[in-house]
Amino acid sequence: MGILDDMADDMAQQAMAIIEATGDLDLERQLGEILGTSSQTLEEAFLTAMRVRKAERRARDLLARKRKEAGLD
Repeated sequence: MGILDDMADDMAQQAMAIIEATGDLDLERQLGEILGTSSQTLEEAFLTAMRVRKAERRARDLLARKRKEAGLD
């Protein structure tokens, strides 16, 4: 990854941890707005990182449920 992707992914990981701990679903939007005022490129990378990480989490949750249903765990 390049520096842009590294920064965006680090912020996404931190944001997801805070959202999970606090339930503050608006944090993603707030961060996107702050980033967008100075760097649309970083804003887009952050929002992409958030989407990718949320999709991964949902997919892993489904896999875990299916593994359990299949008796593989």
